[in-house]
Amino acid sequence: MAGSTTANRERARPVRPRPSPGRPPRLRLSRRGVLALLVAVVLLLAGGTYLVYGSPWLRVRQVEVSGTRVLTPDQVRAAAAVRIGTPLVSVDTRAVADRLRSGLLRIASVDVERSWPDSIALKVTERTPKAVLKKDGKFQELDAGGVRFAVDSTPPSGVPFVELAGDAASTDQNQSPSNRYFGTDRLLHAAAQVAMDLPESVQKQTQAIQVRSFDAISLELTGGRSVLWGSAERGAQKAAALAALMKAQGSATHYDVSAPTAPASSGS
Repeated sequence: MAGSTTANRERARPVRPRPSPGRPPRLRLSRRGVLALLVAVVLLLAGGTYLVYGSPWLRVRQVEVSGTRVLTPDQVRAAAAVRIGTPLVSVDTRAVADRLRSGLLRIASVDVERSWPDSIALKVTERTPKAVLKKDGKFQELDAGGVRFAVDSTPPSGVPFVELAGDAASTDQNQSPSNRYFGTDRLLHAAAQVAMDLPESVQKQTQAIQVRSFDAISLELTGGRSVLWGSAERGAQKAAALAALMKAQGSATHYDVSAPTAPASSGS
């Protein structure tokens, strides 16, 4: 009887299911544990927000400027208008870049970066003058895109002059229909493009780029020589043709590369 009773007890004992292999046991949190977890998350977020926005260690203390050639770092800082003491994370880098490009036309591009923990870094690329337009006794520097970005009392050295000749030099109302269509800015852009395409050896000899119309551009070289360039199109071909022509006909006084596949020279 005792053995039977023991066997019955063993059969009556509930069998607990074993956790299936490979399935992690479920983590159960009490209400108190959930509340504690939420409080920890809130405190963590509040601490992070304070650290980023309120901490005195993550505020702008200096504005670093690099890449300037003509501009001074102080000029760049003034145009950037980044307030010292501002939380570093709240500085609008795109707005800073827009202020620099609009306030300082000499700047072609600028990279604005946060330099943790307390600096804003401004990496500036200035425009390079490719031609100079003389107007009202001053010299306007043009970049490769024909943008007039600076006015000086003296011209930069080694840069050819641009002369708007004929009705290209007149006001828009008095210009030919063709020149009115292209406009002064596009004519200056074409002149700057010609300056970019000139071989270095020819560029050193170029005194002026004369623009009468979009397709009537010519060069005045040292020694009374001239070049009929035509339009600014196919500049690389014209540059190669001019270099070859000047090498073969070095004593000529006039060169014509307006049709680069059939260049010509005259005079001696």
